[in-house]
Amino acid sequence: MLRSKLRSARVLRIPRIGEPFVLHIDASGVAVAATLGQLDQDGVEHPLAFASHKLSGPQCAWSTIEREACAIIWALDKFCDIVYGSNITVVCDHNPLQYIRHCAPKSAKLLRWSLALHEFDFEIKHKRGSDNVVADYLSRHV
Repeated sequence: MLRSKLRSARVLRIPRIGEPFVLHIDASGVAVAATLGQLDQDGVEHPLAFASHKLSGPQCAWSTIEREACAIIWALDKFCDIVYGSNITVVCDHNPLQYIRHCAPKSAKLLRWSLALHEFDFEIKHKRGSDNVVADYLSRHV
């Protein structure tokens, strides 16, 4: 049911370039996923795009924070042509990611990714996994 609703062309809207975006991300043990949306004048979020990507064998072995950070990097790269130069609110269910830009990560991989993220204007907000339904579903059903 959800899958057929997501595939419906009536659901997606055309992005308004230069206006703020909302990027919901999630990572499971096998994939990463993202939904890109924008708020209308009434504060209602409308979807613009959905994407998921299966992780490789070595990526599946990464820690949770590395997989979640990978989801952000992958999603920003995937939607770069749309979101670059705009304010982006990244919504994820992994609370430690909120600090990836403000403190030096202990992992060299996370430090490199943190530096790569500096070209984007974004903030990370935490949302419980049970409330991040679409990205959660896409990351588990690739």
